[in-house]
Amino acid sequence: MEAVCRAVRELAGASPLPPTRIRLQHGRTTVEIEWPAVEGLALDGAARLLPPSGGQPAAAGPAAGSASGPVTGPAAPAAGTEPETGLRYICASMVGTFYHASEPGSPPFVSVGDLVRPGQTVGVLEVMKMMSTIEAEIGGRVVEVLVPNASSVEYQQRLIAVDPLAEE
Repeated sequence: MEAVCRAVRELAGASPLPPTRIRLQHGRTTVEIEWPAVEGLALDGAARLLPPSGGQPAAAGPAAGSASGPVTGPAAPAAGTEPETGLRYICASMVGTFYHASEPGSPPFVSVGDLVRPGQTVGVLEVMKMMSTIEAEIGGRVVEVLVPNASSVEYQQRLIAVDPLAEE
């Protein structure tokens, strides 16, 4: 348990933002800790969608328990909704290695053309040998998987493009 706590401290210290949720699982034991959101951040650490004026949030971030979230506006132009296409993006919640499947040789969690629903696992993010699932915060059809399997990703980097209007 001490090694797990040490890993959590290292992860929290490596992030540019304070953690808002930590979930640890060891065997059949799971510990989840959640702190109040920092202004402008959703409970899971994803930035909220803000209007260009910097006023009130236009929409909340992803559902609780998700490890990713959309971002838009000048603070993080690489993620969010594309106004001309309406696509939404599932983004990395921290720096790490993104995997399409739970283990080598397994089928990917999602592929282009698949329908996803909120809370569905779409990938795995490895950070310092700890695996964290990435869940869709919106439903829709996967338009593109933007990152190759086993690639290093940055905080809030776009991973998967989703067309929210393509829900059936």
